[in-house]
Amino acid sequence: MSPALRRQIIFHTEQSRYVVVELKTGKFQPEFAGKLNFYVALVDDVLRREHHNETIGILICGTKNDRSVRYSLGRSTSPMAVAAYTYDKLPTAEQQSLPNESLLVAALEWAEPQTGQPDSD
Repeated sequence: MSPALRRQIIFHTEQSRYVVVELKTGKFQPEFAGKLNFYVALVDDVLRREHHNETIGILICGTKNDRSVRYSLGRSTSPMAVAAYTYDKLPTAEQQSLPNESLLVAALEWAEPQTGQPDSD
C-alpha cells in the first residue's frame, strides 16, 4: 500500500510566491522528491507570473533519512525541503492543538480514493 497523500498549493501573499506542500504518511522515498519537483514545475508553468518569487516545495513525511533526502534533492533547481512530522518533540501546548500521527494517518486513509477509481497523483 502506498503512503497516503495530501497536496496543497498555497499562495504566500507577503512573500509573493506559491508553496506546494505534500503530506505523506510513512518513510520518505526518493521518488517523492521527483513528484514534488513535478508539481513545483507545473505551478511555475501554469500559475506563477513574472512578478512572483520562486515557487517552493515542502514535503512532510512520517520519517526520513537525511542522506536519501540530500541525494534526492541534490540536483534540483527548485527550492524544496523535506521534513518529518515530529509531533512528539513539540511542547505540550502545541501537541494539544494539533492532531497526532495516528489521527493524521486515520484521516488520510479515510480520505483515500476507493479501489477502482483513478488516483489523482
